[in-house]
Amino acid sequence: MTTLMALALDLANIVGGFLLAAALLVSPRRIATIVARATTTLARAAPVIGVVALVAGGYYVIVHVTSGPHLFHFEVVGIGVGVALLWGRLTGRSLPPVDQQVGPTGARLLLAVFGLIAIVVGIQGLFTPD
Repeated sequence: MTTLMALALDLANIVGGFLLAAALLVSPRRIATIVARATTTLARAAPVIGVVALVAGGYYVIVHVTSGPHLFHFEVVGIGVGVALLWGRLTGRSLPPVDQQVGPTGARLLLAVFGLIAIVVGIQGLFTPD
C-alpha cells in the first residue's frame, strides 16, 4: 500500500509540476505545440491530480510526523502542488492569463518555477527507496 501511495505522490508531483511549469516550457517554438497539446489534455485532470497530491502528501505527512523518521520534502512539495492545482476551486479566484509576448510574470512565474522544482522532486522520488 505504501509503495503505491509513494508512486501516486511522485507521479502527481511530476504531472502537476508539468502543468504548473507549462508557462515556462512553451517558449521554444518547436516544442510549444507539443507542450500546449499535452497541457490541454492534462488540464482536464488537474483537479484529480491536485486531490491525489494532497491526499498522498497529507498521508505521508501524518505518517512521518507520528512515526518518524522526519518530514520529507516530497510530501511538502506534493501538498504545494495540490494546493496550486486546486487554487481556483479553493478560493474562487484564478490567476490572470499569461501574456504570450512577455511570458509569465509575478505569481505565474513563481508557480512555473515551483512546477519545475516539483518535476525534479517527483523524479527524485521515483528513484529514492521508501
